Amino acid sequence: MMARMKLKKLEEYLQGIDGFEDPKILLEQYQTPPHIASCMLYEIQSQFGDLEGKIVADLGCGSGMLSIGAFLLGATHTVGFEIDPDASSIFVENVKEMEIPSVDCVHCDVLRLPETRFSKAFDTVVMNPPFGTKKNAGMDMKFLQVGISLATTAVYSLHKTSTRDFVRKSAAQLQVEPKVVAQLRYNLDSAYKFHKKKSVDIDVDFWRFQLPNSTEDSVRE
Repeated sequence: MMARMKLKKLEEYLQGIDGFEDPKILLEQYQTPPHIASCMLYEIQSQFGDLEGKIVADLGCGSGMLSIGAFLLGATHTVGFEIDPDASSIFVENVKEMEIPSVDCVHCDVLRLPETRFSKAFDTVVMNPPFGTKKNAGMDMKFLQVGISLATTAVYSLHKTSTRDFVRKSAAQLQVEPKVVAQLRYNLDSAYKFHKKKSVDIDVDFWRFQLPNSTEDSVRE
């Protein structure tokens, strides 16, 4: 389950991805920092083998940070899903500039994906969902439900550490096995007018949710 690229090299590639030009607060648009994205993806592959040779979905993909990173670590095909047409356009441009095949972006409402042709179409789902602050209360858990409906093996997601107990209980209700892979310090740069500080650190849990009946042979606890 060795990753085909070293962590440092992966982060260097991801630093070249263009982010949001005009982030939308209602969508809680924050670019996943390259350092966090590379650490997440490297862990997914090196510890669990859930990227190389897999079909991967990226929910709320934004400009493509996780989608492109998953491809760089050997995903056979990656599909990003994004509701914002501006972000989708940046995603497509990033893919073109990096000359990356097998990475697509679907412009759609993520919450409407269950019961579509994408149901159970992916081995692995990765996402950095809206945390559900502001006017999007509970949005991260709605994204998790969608991810579970699309994946056959595992869903990887970020959630605020302060919601850990709630996430664990929700996972039990959704009949998936939750595991906190790591606790991260998520640096949010000042992107909106209401931000008083240039940046703020938020404690975030990086979760793995294993689906029932998924193969565990590749998982090293």
